[in-house]
Amino acid sequence: MNAALAPERRVFIRSGSIVSMTPLQISQDRLEHLRHLEAHLCAQILGQDYVISRAVSVLHRGEFGLSTPGRPRGSFLFLGPTGVGKTELALAFTRYLFGKEKLFRFDMSEYQTQESLGLLLGGKLGEIGLLGLAVAKSSTGTLLFDEIEKAHPRVLDVFLQILDAARATLASGETLDLSGFYIVFTSNLGGVDILNLQHSSFATMERHVLSRAQQSLRPELFARITEKLVFNRLSYDVQIEIAKLHIGRELAFLRGKGFSITADKSVVSFIIQHGFHPRLGARPLRDAIERHLRDAIAEATLAEVATGMAEFTVSGNELLVRPVLDG
Repeated sequence: MNAALAPERRVFIRSGSIVSMTPLQISQDRLEHLRHLEAHLCAQILGQDYVISRAVSVLHRGEFGLSTPGRPRGSFLFLGPTGVGKTELALAFTRYLFGKEKLFRFDMSEYQTQESLGLLLGGKLGEIGLLGLAVAKSSTGTLLFDEIEKAHPRVLDVFLQILDAARATLASGETLDLSGFYIVFTSNLGGVDILNLQHSSFATMERHVLSRAQQSLRPELFARITEKLVFNRLSYDVQIEIAKLHIGRELAFLRGKGFSITADKSVVSFIIQHGFHPRLGARPLRDAIERHLRDAIAEATLAEVATGMAEFTVSGNELLVRPVLDG
């Protein structure tokens, strides 16, 4: 085969026959971007490599046009305790694939009554509801429905239609085409059980949580979701790494505000001391980082300490900002 044709056509021999494979119409830059998707997500969402690997398989199929025709690009049910990265994973892969503005989030605690269906699809003739407003902004991205177990049965009927045919009919009479979207449902069903089964293997916990979700959710809805993924609890060591990651993000945020600031090693221990929670995951860590670091910056600014190069450090039980002298 002419080497010049190699990127356009590949030939494989299988069972004595020649099978020709023509690559999908996708740019080389996009292909390279997709190759790095899993590594990027594992660097952003710590302690959930197993979940990420399975999610990426669905995302790759969706991006290569290998999803079932007439359905969304892919659908997920993210299960597990609070604060382990369920919503963050949806945000991370959407940001990587489409841009952060292409994630549209719906809190199902606001859709617990039959009347709330009007909020989603429009309550009166001519209205398009929040789902219609989201699709009006973009024909691709991610629709994230948090805490699906709280949704009213009439809202669940809409999800059946979305998963089955990538369609939703609004009060205006318009039918939305949702085939360009990924659909993500999150739920805390079985999350408490994961925390209580501390001495069980992950495989045992996974089976238990999936069984609990299957019993709690409507069977026809559960069956239509492409991938059901159980997030593991976050160990102490993983939370230390998460603290380092979030401190780095916070420093980048502060530099964007004009503060030339670093953090010494004592800051990680301080944040773990004030933000570690074995049952609430990484959320208290993130809150502790934002509260303590920003409070220290505010106090240092008032005292005119953080006007040049500065460093976060711990003194006693306080997080302080001290100037860094040149040389």
